[in-house]
Amino acid sequence: MRNLVYLFAIAFLISACERKAIVIQTDFGTKDGAVAAMKGVAYSVDKNLQLFDLTHEIPAYNVWEAAYRLNQATSFWPAGTVFVSVVDPGVGTQRKSIVLQTRSGHYFISPDNGTLTLVAESLGIKAVREIDEARNRRKQSDRSYTFHGRDVYIYTAARLASGKISFKEVGPELADSIFMIPYQKAVFENGVLKGNIPVLDIQFGNVWTNIPDSLVQKAGLQFGDSITVEIFHDTASKFRDRVPLVKTFGEVTEGNTLAYFNSLLNFSLAINMRSFADSFHIGSGAKWTIHVSE
Repeated sequence: MRNLVYLFAIAFLISACERKAIVIQTDFGTKDGAVAAMKGVAYSVDKNLQLFDLTHEIPAYNVWEAAYRLNQATSFWPAGTVFVSVVDPGVGTQRKSIVLQTRSGHYFISPDNGTLTLVAESLGIKAVREIDEARNRRKQSDRSYTFHGRDVYIYTAARLASGKISFKEVGPELADSIFMIPYQKAVFENGVLKGNIPVLDIQFGNVWTNIPDSLVQKAGLQFGDSITVEIFHDTASKFRDRVPLVKTFGEVTEGNTLAYFNSLLNFSLAINMRSFADSFHIGSGAKWTIHVSE
């Protein structure tokens, strides 16, 4: 009898260890009960699930920032983690609800609206399945048309993470690629570094780009150089000037512009003790690009 109890205990522990974490991202904020409702649905599927918040402060409808924040966090989570991202201005329309399995072994559940652009590029696409809502939708929610995050996405995530369904049981596999947001990738061509402004360092107003320090070095730019920087929104030039490339903010006097490498070792712009973004009305997103040259 004692051996049987031990076997049940071991089986329970193994089962608990196999339960994957769910990481949730939305543009809902936390002023109401929307996020709590999603977590309640997950716990109703399996009370032993591990639920974590990535962020719920994505600006409303900002699919690009959702794509960036997902990609920013994913590499720090183990394979098998299930991510749910609900930034869904097209909820209830013909846009697809999908689960992406990456080559790294992570799962991403999201509307197919571009949210998965950057993780698909950085982690690789192993397979994509469309959620079969006839099988993977919260019971008695068929009359709800505007909260797929609660009724479809977190419910499917909980079933997948708890092992109640396999990835194949999510729904039919999609042969065609997912929707990808076009943006300027970091390149060095014809003597010019080109890149995108994916996000702002909001607290301080610094401008971050996707241009890595290795590409800046390839371009032959060094600390102490004065370089030409031009920022565009679509095709309209919003800023053009020469700025010094320095290691720290204090290398220029207060109120002066500078170029530096941020904590991700990407090329960035700032004003010492001021907001670069506010001063020059610079934003971020897929349509914001930057050119850097000698």
